[in-house]
Amino acid sequence: MTTLTPQVPPRGIRAATAEPGPTGAPPGSPPGASPGKSLRAILAEHQAPILRRSLGQLATTFVPFFSLVAAMYALWDVSPWLSLALTVPTGGLIVRIFIIQHDCGHGAFFRSRAANDWLGRFCGLITMTPYSNWRRQHAKHHAVWNNLDKRVGGADIYSTCLTVAEYQALPGFSRWWRRLVRNPLISQILLPPLVFTLFYRIPFDTPNGWWKERLSVLTTNAGLAALFTTLILLLGIGPVALVQLTAISIAAIVGMWLFSVQHRFEDAVWLRQSEWTATDAAFFGCSHLKLPRILQWFSGNIGFHDIHHLMSRVPNYRLEECHRACLPLVPPVRPLTLWQALRAPTYVLWDEQQARLVRFADLRRRTRPV
Repeated sequence: MTTLTPQVPPRGIRAATAEPGPTGAPPGSPPGASPGKSLRAILAEHQAPILRRSLGQLATTFVPFFSLVAAMYALWDVSPWLSLALTVPTGGLIVRIFIIQHDCGHGAFFRSRAANDWLGRFCGLITMTPYSNWRRQHAKHHAVWNNLDKRVGGADIYSTCLTVAEYQALPGFSRWWRRLVRNPLISQILLPPLVFTLFYRIPFDTPNGWWKERLSVLTTNAGLAALFTTLILLLGIGPVALVQLTAISIAAIVGMWLFSVQHRFEDAVWLRQSEWTATDAAFFGCSHLKLPRILQWFSGNIGFHDIHHLMSRVPNYRLEECHRACLPLVPPVRPLTLWQALRAPTYVLWDEQQARLVRFADLRRRTRPV
């Protein structure tokens, strides 16, 4: 296998350390540096939502989604297999709905905060995600991504990592457990459906003081209970269970894969606080995932993740045009291909000596006797 040279961020492009907060404030620029000012201006130009495009995206997402759901139930008596075949595009549309919900959480889909929040809650009933709880948890991620000294603790195994030294210092059982849950079969196939269907039903990773976020878990659960009770009474428990669970499982697997490859891939750079800046962490710690057009559409352009972290208020439908506008001013970064992204979840440990992400298999090779 060919090993790529890690993309160590050149000091010359570093901006002043300024962490973008939950509102998506742009990172700072070096005093007097015109490229930084131009980059800031471009990001600011693209951060405003455009109402007709937001409404258009709602139409092109929710109309086919509800049409496919209706078709799946209508086809159930004709052929359950034909019905279940439609869960693949339906799951893709749930991913797209989650991206809209994600934009709402950043205040990026509408100018009105209330409109963002109500749409986000509605999307949460489809994605089975407590919107307010997820929004605040996600804001923590945006404050410290790819920062080795400020890693968010808790149950997140998708956007954070251990260093090689930390992993090797663990007792034997703990190392075995971390290898197990990060095995792609577990982390990418088995766990994602459980996260959305079961773990999100309880505030399992929510501080006690976040009472509004904890309440959002309860209200989401109540809404889902009412929705599924109605569907079961009308259509029967068998069709509802198979159709809904299959669709959400497909969406969860794809969605968690997208999330995991945004900050952990072979070329990703993780930095200590003394080296970390928002600009470097965006360009060298976030992937630019180059997907086929149809997959880019279903994933709501989230592959332009470097731009999203530079300015989280840029709506998903403006990320690509913002990326193009920024190209003359940003350092050259290799895009992540689909094949590289499929392999990326195996890169789970940061090797500080080599300044690169490595796999468990790489450690085994080092300790293997010659």
